[in-house]
Amino acid sequence: MVCVLTLSSNVCAEVGMLFRGIWALRRRCCTGPLLLLGIAVGLFYHTVTMHRDRTEFKSSQRDQKNKSAVFDYKLLLKNPEKLVSLLEASQTDSFVHHSKRRCAGKAIILTGQHAPTDTEVQLYQRVLQQQGYRVDQARYAETSASLRQDRRDGRDWSVLICLKGSEKSCLRKINFAHPQHRQRVNIIPAFAGAFLDMGGVCRFLTDSQLSGVTLPILPSSCSFSTSPQEGTPNAAEDEGRQPITHSRSDNQDLNATVNVYLLVTSATPLTAFVHRTALVKTHLDKTSHATELQVFFRERLGPDLSHQAIEHMNHVISDILKAALLTTKKSSSSPRCLLCFQLMIFSLHYNNSSLHPVVVKLQTDLHFDRMKDLHFDGQIAKEYMLEDVLKLLFPACNSEAVELSLPFRTQEENQKYGDCEGPNSLCLPPDEMHLLRQFNQHLKRPGPFQLLYPISPLPDDLHHDLIQTESLSAQDYGWRPALMALLQELSLYYTRKHQTESLDNTKSPEASDPLSRKGRCVDPHLRQLYTDPPLVLMPAFNALEKEYRAEVPFDVITVRIRPEPVSPHCHIHLDEHRGPRMTNYPVGLGNSRINILVMDESEAEPVVMTIYTLHIYRESRPSLPMFDEYVLCSFVQDCGLVVRPDQPCGLEPIPGTRSSEEAQASPRPCLSGDEPGRWVVPCLSCSDNRTCDWREVAWQPDSCYHPLLDQSQLQTCMMDRKVLFIGDSTNRGMMYYLMERVNTTLEDWDKAHDTIVYHNLNQGRTIVSYSYYPQFWLPKAQRPTFQRALQQLLERSQPLENSPQTVLVAGGVQWLNLNHLKTIQQVLKREGLEKIMVVVKSLGMGFHLPVDGIRSLPLNGVQELYNVNANILESAKHLGYEVIDTLSITMGRYKEFLQGRCACHFHEVYKLPFPTAASQRKLKILRLGGESRKPTNEQTGPREHEEPSFQPDVSYHVKGPVNAVYSEILLSRICVNHAVNGTIRQQ
Repeated sequence: MVCVLTLSSNVCAEVGMLFRGIWALRRRCCTGPLLLLGIAVGLFYHTVTMHRDRTEFKSSQRDQKNKSAVFDYKLLLKNPEKLVSLLEASQTDSFVHHSKRRCAGKAIILTGQHAPTDTEVQLYQRVLQQQGYRVDQARYAETSASLRQDRRDGRDWSVLICLKGSEKSCLRKINFAHPQHRQRVNIIPAFAGAFLDMGGVCRFLTDSQLSGVTLPILPSSCSFSTSPQEGTPNAAEDEGRQPITHSRSDNQDLNATVNVYLLVTSATPLTAFVHRTALVKTHLDKTSHATELQVFFRERLGPDLSHQAIEHMNHVISDILKAALLTTKKSSSSPRCLLCFQLMIFSLHYNNSSLHPVVVKLQTDLHFDRMKDLHFDGQIAKEYMLEDVLKLLFPACNSEAVELSLPFRTQEENQKYGDCEGPNSLCLPPDEMHLLRQFNQHLKRPGPFQLLYPISPLPDDLHHDLIQTESLSAQDYGWRPALMALLQELSLYYTRKHQTESLDNTKSPEASDPLSRKGRCVDPHLRQLYTDPPLVLMPAFNALEKEYRAEVPFDVITVRIRPEPVSPHCHIHLDEHRGPRMTNYPVGLGNSRINILVMDESEAEPVVMTIYTLHIYRESRPSLPMFDEYVLCSFVQDCGLVVRPDQPCGLEPIPGTRSSEEAQASPRPCLSGDEPGRWVVPCLSCSDNRTCDWREVAWQPDSCYHPLLDQSQLQTCMMDRKVLFIGDSTNRGMMYYLMERVNTTLEDWDKAHDTIVYHNLNQGRTIVSYSYYPQFWLPKAQRPTFQRALQQLLERSQPLENSPQTVLVAGGVQWLNLNHLKTIQQVLKREGLEKIMVVVKSLGMGFHLPVDGIRSLPLNGVQELYNVNANILESAKHLGYEVIDTLSITMGRYKEFLQGRCACHFHEVYKLPFPTAASQRKLKILRLGGESRKPTNEQTGPREHEEPSFQPDVSYHVKGPVNAVYSEILLSRICVNHAVNGTIRQQ
């Protein structure tokens, strides 16, 4: 029975033989108790002996296997193709094994100080999703539901991306739950003590373990800065003290600061790569520029010395990394994270006396500072580099597998692979096998990266040997030398292989893509749409989406746009076939539409391949509804653009005025259209423009009022009249406003750029004609002169009566000058029209924004406009002409322009959804003395959506409150006799 419970059958047989011997002995001399004791002792001794023998046998087998494994390493070092073949087989088996569940996993982005809509966050999310990951976002580890609610102690995620401001949260998470061998974090904990300390310098500069070791690094380079723009003053000073000699020729001038972008893919053992793109600033440059490291050194030093310079650079960076690992490897607060990676920037200073650089700054926050165009060139370079990093670390996942429950092997699998079964014929521990496979994949497809460490053969310098030996000591030390030998052999194998492939490609140019040689646009999509300020696109950018919307606040008046194509052979033009590739775009109030054309220009006739459309909606001024208690505030000009330095800007309490009763007792109509005035708006406080009701803003002359005519009075005034307009689109806006006011509805509208005559006004009793001037789009030699344009307008408007029944309105944004006034006088005298009414619309705000492709006035140029405008007004009145001072009206509300690149349009004509008449609406023109909530001197014009007596087929409406103000002043000047005779309607 004892045998059945405790021993196997073969053991029982042996014990049975022993038992029979003892039983025979009992019959001779032993009692019962002594017999039982002997049996127990015999069983115990035999069991212990068998267990010892079997243990020794297994240990002997394991030692033999380890000896054969070490022997196999020696063979593999002589036959690297076999090593690569074993790794590829292992990689394939691992991929197939895990593709049965899922080949990627979950990625968590901790945004920290970044908004979820930032382009950097969106880039991480887009690329990781393309590589097959499910992406979650949170600001910090403590607020991430995926991390807090994880039932497997943080093992449900595969990738953890910690952006600026979330580093401490990430390190706490790593300390709490040690990452598994398949989990990746973009922070290496071992570097936290050396490069992420708040303030101070790197520990290894004063560490006793590096006593006697001199590193080419300045203490200020390790100072932590909260912003990459801040820099370190000490570093800058030391950089300026570097000796500069000119013993070399001009093409060997190496006096420069080079930002080298480094990707550390493993800390223990150390593996690191350098990106081929660097940021270079020479002592002659004010800004930095991105270039390839090899190209920079070759141009400066020539082919021979450039190779030495790169080797010295690699050694300097490797020394610092190994020194940092040596001083932090024994720290219990830095857990080992096998596949953690770190992107770093080494700022190296070179001078003309040495090829050995000195490190002047070291940062872990990716940036491209001091580039000429930081918003676009810097952002684009940064995103390209991030894409390169992510694609190197996370190869695309092409499996169509189902969901993966755990992105790592089970304990049973680890034991299986640890016993060297399956594809792990190298007999490495699972974590080292993963690292070796990853290193092989990185070397196989490095992309724009070049291996920095390990290099083979290793340097002979004593300091290198010291750092190398110390830094490689870690857990399971017996396997480290073999692993490092394999890493070095792989690096040497792929270095030779890439050099051979490079020579083959150089000898066989015909192997390249023929479409690429021809420069054809074969992928007509955008890679990204960059804007400054950054716009929140709806939907989020996707190369396959062709239409986007975005909203900007009132104070954003320009948006800089740069679309970046996927293929460099595709050309980008904004708005039209010959439009710019990148532009400052003025954003008018309301909706603006920007077309982005992706074109193929490889043939003689360019072809539009794809059109993207961006709709930008700019909000109106922030406004509060007017309450019962309010104060009236006024302003002449906006503080954002001070046109008149002698006048205050911004909101002020209305200056001392007469009482309301006094003003009502002696109202005086304005005698001209250039009476000084200001904008008036009701507010809760004049010190805060956000408390104003901007829907009620009105233009108020200082000492008079402009009469406002209702429709019947206006129709009477316009009866049997001809009104001729000559000027640009701002003048045309006044014309269409007049037509809508006279007819109640605007049935005809056109962006006329020539001469046009309208006969359908006021039941055919009023004629309006228009001639566009100047036609700036024509070659200068072909443009009609002002005199020719005016004569053509007069001819097309015949017959004309030499009386005030004929009205000529001339003017525009900023083309009018005193010579034009003389031309008007001469032409009218020659044509016998000296007695007609002439109204001069003066200059207006516009061309004050830095918009690409058109002229832009600086501040002093805008201020000079005021003096020019005053001379035009004075000269026009001296000739007996009526005037409208549109500059004074528009300069206070220069931000309220509508669509148009010149930022000079304060009107917009749009088609009404239904053919209705324009409604009766309040016209915001006040005369002095209005202090009630609805001032008694405020006049009323047509209101919107009032049903007319008939329904036209099409109906348009002219919107724009600023345009309405100076257009109403125009009507009051044309109908001045009707107004003076008291025919206007008072409220």
